[in-house]
Amino acid sequence: MTRATFLFSIAAAGLITASCAVTAEQTIPDKELGLVKGSVFETPAPPAYEYTKDMPGSTKPLPRSYYTAPPQIPHNIDAFVPITAKNNACLGCHDNPAQWGKPRQKGMPPPIPESHYVDPAYGHPEAGLKGKKQKTLSNARYNCVQCHAPQANAAPLVQNTFKPAK
Repeated sequence: MTRATFLFSIAAAGLITASCAVTAEQTIPDKELGLVKGSVFETPAPPAYEYTKDMPGSTKPLPRSYYTAPPQIPHNIDAFVPITAKNNACLGCHDNPAQWGKPRQKGMPPPIPESHYVDPAYGHPEAGLKGKKQKTLSNARYNCVQCHAPQANAAPLVQNTFKPAK
């Protein structure tokens, strides 16, 4: 090895060592690593949200997020849950087929729609693609809070700029 090659190797090794030292100072702290800013050793507690205290009949319907979205529950449901096979307090106000097709009167709850009285064709090949119309609420639609959600005072997690098509 010539003297020039040796000096070049020493200089290159020095540059590599110096660049590693500079890089080592730019470490990312563990609190900055994830989407949730905080230590990986902490268990953050989510904020508590309060659901509306408005009683049934005292609120207006909430806007739907999209055309076929199920309506949101605009009132408090603490006294109505859990919904069980023997108890569905929602039916006391909303099970009113006589109101189908009629304009909604002020202060009256919206009736459960006619579609909820059709038993889906699941497991009924003889029904084809059409469900069976019933006189009572379909068991598949019995648990209201599967689709209809009560609303809390939670701020959106991300900004939503969605605008429905006209």
